[in-house]
Amino acid sequence: MSRVILVTGAGGAAGQAVVRRFTDLGDTVIAVDRSGAHGCLALDLLDRPAVQGLANRIADEHGRVDGVVHLVGGWRGAPSFAETDLADWDFLHDALIRTLQHVSLAFEPLLRRSDNGRFVIVSARAAQRPSQRDAAYAAAKAAAEAWALALADALQDTRSSAAVILVVTALVHDAMRAAEPGRSFEHHTDVNDLAVAITDLWDREPGEVNGRRIDLTPAGSAR
Repeated sequence: MSRVILVTGAGGAAGQAVVRRFTDLGDTVIAVDRSGAHGCLALDLLDRPAVQGLANRIADEHGRVDGVVHLVGGWRGAPSFAETDLADWDFLHDALIRTLQHVSLAFEPLLRRSDNGRFVIVSARAAQRPSQRDAAYAAAKAAAEAWALALADALQDTRSSAAVILVVTALVHDAMRAAEPGRSFEHHTDVNDLAVAITDLWDREPGEVNGRRIDLTPAGSAR
């Protein structure tokens, strides 16, 4: 039986790589993006009733969800700590934290019905080692991690579902390489490698990965 997988933020390069990977594995993929690009279901994840409505529809059609891969992102930085614009925090709070809250609260009950469920977010090394330039971004990522760990605690009693944090320094895809052919991107994780790492989580026992923070930074890389 194919898995039922929800991918949020599916219109971006990482989202498209993840959708392709699950589709190639024969899974049923519900791809969601605010823009509706690439055939995704257009949905504003800041609209909590709309997110809950989607969860209700998936429950009616499938009875469960076996995976939620939350890939909604965004980055804002500043020249220095003192020049941080708190409007950037407002943007990042909505993009990185509020969308995660809405999706996780709506879909946690459906993950509980799965025989092998995963909730996955992608975080950044900056959450643990923030620089002055990315104070708002690092703080938002750290808050998202804390929320995901609380979800992991909630799922612990299921013994079948898990919440996992995958960590990168940054992501790279073919269009970025084409735009900057002389750049090495040595500290970046390719979106296709990210997709494989995500699907591989289902091959590991829930208790092995629940609440784990798994670093995908290429070997030998340093921030």
